[in-house]
Amino acid sequence: MKTILNILKDVKYLNEIIVTLGRADESQFKRAREIISVLPHDVKIIWNDGQRLQKLYALLKENDLDAGGDGKGRSAWISYGYILAEGKSDVIVLHDCDIVTYDRQLLARLCYPVANPNLDYEFCKGYYARITDRMHGRVTRLLVTPLIRSMTKIMGTHPMLSYFDSFRYSLSGEFAMFTDMARINRIPGDWGLEIGVLAEVYRNSSSKRICQVDISDNYEHRHQPLSAENASTGLMKMAIDISKTFFRNLATEGVTFSDGLFKSLRVTYLRTAQDMMKRYHDDAMINGGACHIIFCTGDKNCRRAIHG
Repeated sequence: MKTILNILKDVKYLNEIIVTLGRADESQFKRAREIISVLPHDVKIIWNDGQRLQKLYALLKENDLDAGGDGKGRSAWISYGYILAEGKSDVIVLHDCDIVTYDRQLLARLCYPVANPNLDYEFCKGYYARITDRMHGRVTRLLVTPLIRSMTKIMGTHPMLSYFDSFRYSLSGEFAMFTDMARINRIPGDWGLEIGVLAEVYRNSSSKRICQVDISDNYEHRHQPLSAENASTGLMKMAIDISKTFFRNLATEGVTFSDGLFKSLRVTYLRTAQDMMKRYHDDAMINGGACHIIFCTGDKNCRRAIHG
């Protein structure tokens, strides 16, 4: 976070900066406010665990307008609401606060396609390499990509599946969009945020106005634990939330899910993921690195493949 702040101090084109803070008590909130005070911009902290926001979330829930549980999706949603209410900005850029490899180019490349009116894009998705001494991006590599391609094998070509598969890194948390899109897009409050956002953009925008851009030579941030035995946290929860969002959005496009389809999907997905593991292993070998992959089949027994 300190690295990010040191870079943002010298960025002049930002109109306002919103930091959405979750799972923090009052002393941590005050500490966060002190840390970001170095920025010369119009900076606001949205303290999700603060008394006023908790009352707001409770009021919404009482009136059947539940904003969802604590998580990245709800934090993004409340931030969009604040920006829309203020009405000061035309473009929203979202990225994580734990990017180790953050630099000015990452931010500029993410903003530019939407902020430049000559390019005529209204949504930009960032992508990047995820490699250190091993290949990261486990949920993208071992869940989302083989899941999309398995569904395509079973169903044939479907516009939404082709759209999802066209993104180089569908789970990246970095994107930019016009504020009008934030107003109309419905987003999940859990780890399905990125897939949910892509699905809403698919419905509410023309493909000609959607782009993706390489924002970093290599991207590194904090890694989630596997949590194979605990479905309420870590990568296991992430995988469940993403899968629910994926299937729900396909269902809204008229795809019918039956017991037979899910049985076929599990077998197809397993084989597709195994084939992709071989590709990742070969990539790691040719690049002279190690490839350590943990592959979950959906039950309690995980298959572990260690190469390199």
